Amino acid sequence: MRPSVLSIGPVTLALHPRAMIVTVLLAAFILGLGVLLLTTGTMPIGLDDFIAVLRGQSDDSPAAKVLWRIRLPRVLTACLVGFGLGLAGAAFQTVSRNPLGSPDVIGFTTGAATGAIVQIVMINSDPLSIAAMSMLSGLVTAFVVLILARKSGRSEGYRLVLVGIGVGATLSGVNTVFLVMGDLDQSIAAQLWLAGSLNTRTWAHVWPAALGLMLLAPVVLSLSRRLALFEMGDDAAAALGVSVERTRIAAILAAVGMTAIATAAAGPISFIALAAPQLARRVSGMAQIPFFAAGLMGAALLLGADLMSQRLPTGLSLPVGQMTGLLGGGYLLWVLTRRSR
Repeated sequence: MRPSVLSIGPVTLALHPRAMIVTVLLAAFILGLGVLLLTTGTMPIGLDDFIAVLRGQSDDSPAAKVLWRIRLPRVLTACLVGFGLGLAGAAFQTVSRNPLGSPDVIGFTTGAATGAIVQIVMINSDPLSIAAMSMLSGLVTAFVVLILARKSGRSEGYRLVLVGIGVGATLSGVNTVFLVMGDLDQSIAAQLWLAGSLNTRTWAHVWPAALGLMLLAPVVLSLSRRLALFEMGDDAAAALGVSVERTRIAAILAAVGMTAIATAAAGPISFIALAAPQLARRVSGMAQIPFFAAGLMGAALLLGADLMSQRLPTGLSLPVGQMTGLLGGGYLLWVLTRRSR
């Protein structure tokens, strides 16, 4: 059965029927999780009150204030960050032809964290400055990895992963040095940021993330069909008319930008970019990673992790970055043991 074609502005997506069904189900699941997170918690909001708030019938009520000022920015930030990480992971894994080729494994997330730590420890803790430094250092890290991974005029997938792991390990040591250099209050603030959290998210976090994804996500989606040809190898993709190196660099830079935006909005969030593309590919039954479904899968995973972190039976509320890290460790072991058989 031939895939259907969906056009969204300049973006053209080829969707297999099963992938289309999975995309719709993921969108519905995200909507359900979002409503659950909006209406439950320390202050439960009944369905009637929830609908009344959405209609603007009780703007001055405590439920409206909790919904609009606290819960809705948190849920929207989670959706944007998860979608960006899932889509970025799909681009990295397709370019590198490796299921471990995600930004948190090959060092780009660590590079984005370096700028934030320098800003917190050496300058100040202004949220906008932290976000700007995080994005700048993420892009610089990507540039360094691309330069070091080049061989014979191109950056091959396996070299990209290996160089990225090495750069990430180096930057992890640099981050530790900066944490030691700062005073106690600054180091604690940096450590809290490194935990990755959706707590105290406001509309000031939502709008920059939304704007950044509106600019960069169409770039990655528009490249998805050409990137799918990378699965056959660089030479085969070039023979089919793909400008391999130009496409690779454009996809990596856009994916790094989305990773940096997500990191700036919520701190380093592991596991999402690693797992979302492969899970989307498996449930869609496709040989290649479905990019849009991978983004939705990332949003669903982050919302689910946030729900789990808030509803732990022990009463302990973990930062969502710690929860995704716990889940990601088990997922990584599963991938490695399956590939070793």
